[in-house]
Amino acid sequence: MYSLYPSLSFGTIGGAFREFGSLFGQCLDADKWSLKGSHLTGWKLLLSGNFLVVMFTLLFDDLFHTLGTLTGVASTANMLDKDGRMPRLKHALLADAVATTAGALLGATTTTTYVESATGVSEGGRTGLASYVTAALFLLSVLLAPLFTAIPSFATAPALIFVGFLMVAHITQIDFSDLTEAFPCLLAIIVMPFAYNIADGICFGFIAWTGINLVCGRRDRVNATLIVFSLFFILKYILL
Repeated sequence: MYSLYPSLSFGTIGGAFREFGSLFGQCLDADKWSLKGSHLTGWKLLLSGNFLVVMFTLLFDDLFHTLGTLTGVASTANMLDKDGRMPRLKHALLADAVATTAGALLGATTTTTYVESATGVSEGGRTGLASYVTAALFLLSVLLAPLFTAIPSFATAPALIFVGFLMVAHITQIDFSDLTEAFPCLLAIIVMPFAYNIADGICFGFIAWTGINLVCGRRDRVNATLIVFSLFFILKYILL
């Protein structure tokens, strides 16, 4: 048995809303912050080097995960400009940051951009109206939470496989005649499914692209920002 029959009683539905009241703002309670195996608690933990390492790691992980997702979905929707850049990217990142912060305050799963949106985009959902409809359906799903939780996770596999199909179709835009570009892309494509993380794939692609271009003497393509990010990613995997 993979799931139980759902209960749609008023008590169960009301409990879904009461959970928000008990979780809201808990992340701001410094008295509950503690580091396992350490004496650091509360504000001392917030000002410690351990917390800063974790904070910057999550920051860049979320940033590059969002950038990869936005670029992939925008490419599926043919919304990238002639240089392969997403227009009004700043606005999209700001919306994602606000949603992520709000989700943390509510104690919910991270409310960020998800690559599954590519399925909706492929069906024509490419305007703000599609986002409002999706939000309304998610709000409705809170009332029907017991019914949706009865659906096993593997039931969504076909949609995810189709998402992968849509995303991999864009590898035809890679210049395979230039190994300094093709190999970092290949490494990123391989790492993403094995690490189960888009950001990790981008990190390895960053490191490989910077290192290969430096070794091949194409230093004009590498700037200080790329070198700093690559070193940061290397330290991330060494320290964590």
